Amino acid sequence: MTPVLGGEELARLRTSHGRLLRDRRRRRIVPLLGAVLAVIYLIFCWSFFNFPGALGSAQWDRAGNYVADWYSWEASPRFRFGEDRIAVEWTRSLLGDNPDPDWIRQTGSGGYTVLFSDRSRIEIERGRVRVHLDGVSYLVEITSQGALLPEGAPPAMALKSGRVTVDFGFAGLAEIRSSQVYVRKRFLGWPNFFFDTRSPFFGMDPGELWEAARSTDRLDPRMPNWQLLFAEFFYNSEWQHLDVMAKLLQTIVMAFVGTLFAALVAFPLCVLAAGNITRNRLTNWLIKRCFDLLRSIDMLIWALFFVRGFGPGPIPGIAAIFFTDTGTLGKTGTEALENIDDKPREGMQSVGASPANVQRFGVVPQVLPVFLGQVLYFWESNTRSATIIGAVGAGGIGLKLIEAMRTNQDWENVAYMVLLILVVVYVFDTASAKLRARLTGAPSEREEPAR
Repeated sequence: MTPVLGGEELARLRTSHGRLLRDRRRRRIVPLLGAVLAVIYLIFCWSFFNFPGALGSAQWDRAGNYVADWYSWEASPRFRFGEDRIAVEWTRSLLGDNPDPDWIRQTGSGGYTVLFSDRSRIEIERGRVRVHLDGVSYLVEITSQGALLPEGAPPAMALKSGRVTVDFGFAGLAEIRSSQVYVRKRFLGWPNFFFDTRSPFFGMDPGELWEAARSTDRLDPRMPNWQLLFAEFFYNSEWQHLDVMAKLLQTIVMAFVGTLFAALVAFPLCVLAAGNITRNRLTNWLIKRCFDLLRSIDMLIWALFFVRGFGPGPIPGIAAIFFTDTGTLGKTGTEALENIDDKPREGMQSVGASPANVQRFGVVPQVLPVFLGQVLYFWESNTRSATIIGAVGAGGIGLKLIEAMRTNQDWENVAYMVLLILVVVYVFDTASAKLRARLTGAPSEREEPAR
């Protein structure tokens, strides 16, 4: 049975151990209070940053089109109404200079039929367009003021500023105007990823490519077919593989050189900044303030500064990484030096070692693995950062990426470069984690510790 304390005994315990009892109550209240404050803070942020307004005004349909462009492509013909005929123009086509797709059919009356699926199509004639949506037909009359929305039109058909838009889902859409019908037909995949439509290898399957590469009948008299195949791939006018690879390599080199220079400069400065190594308070204070200055300015700001000074290219990117990482590595390295164990140094001094040997064998072995591990981490992180600073003119694949985004049409190229960046970051992350584990003697996050 649990003993029951009397009043005098309980009063004595409260007098002698009152602090422990109060701490127990505090431990119960503090987590609850922290949760309440967190909820209040989130509610404040929701209102202060106007999340409901931002979500309400977001153009989700445009975002959906951008995402779809990552894994598909569009053919965009325009059917212009002339005085005596309907002219077909191609805004942008991956089907060649003179496309004649099987989903566009000319009728006997000079009109055109555009097929979107087995049950959806549009029939274009002068003065009117017949829309078939899931087997149901709707007639859109066209006047000089614009197109007229038919009665009983489904939600997939809408009228805006004299234009009738018809949404066929993933298959595409059609925009009916007074002077033309604009069609966007969507297909899965990247058909011209390996070769553009002007290449003699366009449309060949792997077997045909192998036979063409082995053939002695040259498609280009200047080089063998296997060389022409590689040239056509790397100089693809739509995807520009060689230029993308060169920019990606430039990003990797930019991150490596900037991090390497920062490490070579930061480590000696750490020795001057550490108070237990350099016994000069003024020197310690000045070097630490220099570290604070370098790391307090973001890498992107440094990149903008150096782009203005040196112009676009990899040099501003290297300089931005060098300045930022010198400050950060200097700060972390100084803290590592100031927290070393003094016993190895005392042992070296007791046997009469010189000051240089005391630092070389009593200090460096303690901090070098930690410092090199931090350098490897920053090298991996700078591979991602170099992409961001490249977007402001510091060279590399970031500049190529932002150029593709500005066209508002090359989102498949954006997806291609993003995938390349993800692969590079993954490879560097894996290599960096294994190297750090070897340096520090700890198992990497992908290795199970020995049992």
